Amino acid sequence: MTPEIGQPAPAFQGETQDGSISSEELRGKKVALYFYPRDNTPGCTKQACNLRDNFEVLGQHGIAIVGVSDDPAAKHAKFAEKFDLPFPLIADTEHEVLNAYGARREKNMYGKKYMGTVRSTFLIDEEGTLVDVIKKPKVGEHAQEIMKRFGV
Repeated sequence: MTPEIGQPAPAFQGETQDGSISSEELRGKKVALYFYPRDNTPGCTKQACNLRDNFEVLGQHGIAIVGVSDDPAAKHAKFAEKFDLPFPLIADTEHEVLNAYGARREKNMYGKKYMGTVRSTFLIDEEGTLVDVIKKPKVGEHAQEIMKRFGV
């Protein structure tokens, strides 16, 4: 079930390519928690690189970026190193964060049904309240949409 705008965002924590991170550590910052299907795929790479290229300006506006997929931390580490990604990527192999945010759903590809990650971004304010959801973000313009939705 997707959390509702205006309500407290579900708490999250997880292993990343560099250690671990939790929502508590990010209190006092705006957070763009973005869910993506898979490391090293064309759309996910384009999305991550757009966020990387705009990481400094996002930070200047107090916006922290955290990526989430069900890839393992070792795969995240290779992805982050290959593309010089400066933000944490949560390895949600047990789907706890994905399920808490309603970002894991049944998908259909060529008639085959499977459970997968729905590309989406949840915007959380400094107090931990969900303020907006970007459904189906444009991967090449993701950072710009985040800033627009946060009003910066």
